[in-house]
Amino acid sequence: MRIILVSLDNWGFNNFIAESLKKSGHLVNHINFNKYEYKYQNILHRVHNFILKTFLKKNLKTIFYGKKVLENIQEINETNEVQDLILVIKGDFIDPKSILELKKYSKKTIAFFNDNIYRCPKIAKVIPCFDEVFSFEKQDCQTHNLKFATNWIYNFSEKSTQKTFKYKVFNIVSKDKRLKILSRIAATLKANNISHKIFVYDKMFRKKTSTIEFITNPISLLEINEYVNKSQVLLDINRKNQNGLTFRVFESLGLEKKLITTNADIVTYDFYNPNNILVIDEKNPEIPASFFEKEYEPIPEEIYQKYTIEGWIEKVVYSQLQK
Repeated sequence: MRIILVSLDNWGFNNFIAESLKKSGHLVNHINFNKYEYKYQNILHRVHNFILKTFLKKNLKTIFYGKKVLENIQEINETNEVQDLILVIKGDFIDPKSILELKKYSKKTIAFFNDNIYRCPKIAKVIPCFDEVFSFEKQDCQTHNLKFATNWIYNFSEKSTQKTFKYKVFNIVSKDKRLKILSRIAATLKANNISHKIFVYDKMFRKKTSTIEFITNPISLLEINEYVNKSQVLLDINRKNQNGLTFRVFESLGLEKKLITTNADIVTYDFYNPNNILVIDEKNPEIPASFFEKEYEPIPEEIYQKYTIEGWIEKVVYSQLQK
């Protein structure tokens, strides 16, 4: 099949989809529009965009991304062969008019959102522009009649015999409203003498406290995975009003590492095992030492396979093209 993947791939997770599809024999082009940097020409240009967004519901940045994506597709489509599929991840960063233009180049358009509409209301505007829409947020699926799909396991390893780790707990997040919760958890870890490595990315702020290291440059996925491998347990903090599972959850599944999370909805998933996953109260986090003492219990293979990148492609791509 001829497939174009369009995504804002700022961390590199989405490229694993393109590579997996290529390994299956498909002709795949990945347009990562994260590489296109939009800059305001001056302060008046910024004010102009604010007025457009406020009163006309238009956004110069999403229009810019849409234009660049269409230019890329036209370059790919020199032979005028219609694509079998255009798969878009984070389509709310593209203006609706440009998304509708995609239909000229493909038999089918599918969108996947791993943000929710509460946090990213632009998602609601572009949903009608696609043939099929998937979301990792159960509530959005119910409210907007979307199909449900989680994120995916992109990393895996043979069963590890590693017994010693540099850190008990690892986490990395961008600076946002979760910082207060993260600081509370980090303080609990320190008080209980639980070693940890916690990064907070903020391009304007760099310092190191006794519990958290603030960094001004993003860390590559390769480097993140190095810290993940050195850690016994991963820490996951969900955003307010977001129940969709982050990639930290699937990193823990792929590498068979335990997980500490504030996302209580995780107990509704078929891979949930209280031995492997500790759900904590963000206001009063309790992290017992006993959680670190018992080994990870592998989940059944048939459940594990559902969450692999191959399982994700089967659900989001193949099953929809067969219709």
